[in-house]
Amino acid sequence: MFQLGKTIISEDILEKDFVCNLSACKGACCVQGDAGAPLDKKETEILKELYPKIKPYLLNEGISAIENQGTSITNEDGEYETPLIKGEDCAYVVYNEKKVALCAIEEAYNQGVVSLKKPLSCHLYPIRIKDYSEFSAVNYHQWQVCDDACSLGKEMQIPVYKFVKEALIRKFGEEWYLELEAFAQSHLSS
Repeated sequence: MFQLGKTIISEDILEKDFVCNLSACKGACCVQGDAGAPLDKKETEILKELYPKIKPYLLNEGISAIENQGTSITNEDGEYETPLIKGEDCAYVVYNEKKVALCAIEEAYNQGVVSLKKPLSCHLYPIRIKDYSEFSAVNYHQWQVCDDACSLGKEMQIPVYKFVKEALIRKFGEEWYLELEAFAQSHLSS
């Protein structure tokens, strides 16, 4: 672990390799697990506002789940997350012609319909961030459904922090990312 400003960062994000391999996993992170994607309070408000624009991209089951549960839910720990379809798939999941799970929010973003790319927690994955009062913990989350992403990342020699560069800048800013990059270069060369 090392500190950068008000963040405590796991060295795993520098040392582990990762590149999403949708052709292998078929977007399993959107349909496996027992909870929706983590959201922050601001994202819950944005999803409420953008829902009418995202709705045309959704599956009927997703629309039903969102209209029954809301555009976001609060879990038993009081944290926000995306609702699920029958306790399984994210309500915002859609599939392409190859049956790969994709995000309807991101599809609307790619078409220029909404300004939100996707929830930050999804954009950052495999990094998970836990905000505390004095600092944010930046950790690597290892999940078996992403084994192919780890293999592809290793093959391409792309560390986690480079794979999620855009999302880290979205969360912490470009100056923070440049400091992270400088630290990574010195850390990995020693």
